[in-house]
Amino acid sequence: MEISNIKATFPTTIENVWAIVTSLTDYSWRSDIDKIEVVNDTTFIEYSKTGTATTFTITVCNPLERWEFDMENKNMKGHWVGIFKPKNGYVEIDFTENVSAKKFLLKPFVKTYLKKQQSTYVRDLGKALADE
Repeated sequence: MEISNIKATFPTTIENVWAIVTSLTDYSWRSDIDKIEVVNDTTFIEYSKTGTATTFTITVCNPLERWEFDMENKNMKGHWVGIFKPKNGYVEIDFTENVSAKKFLLKPFVKTYLKKQQSTYVRDLGKALADE
């Protein structure tokens, strides 16, 4: 299993960050997602721009504090933890992914892939918050 973590701070309210990150209907700010299909209250499927479908099952939802889910697609499976903290007029996000590659040949690339995905996500989130 590979673990990847990213932290970032934004000059906004925790309500803004939470609303954007947890919305399953407004994902236009995400440069890596083609669409999201909501299956039920705890399950959704993200489709990447390349067509990969990843199923997410929400395991923890403490509004404005913590959001967690299990995730799985044809290449990997794992768990994601998002922690949200207000700090002196700013909001700190602390996102950790714990992922295992399903295919042996992909194992050497998991850490690099996760870092790239997390960087893209934080960049896109920063742009979305700037537009608020």
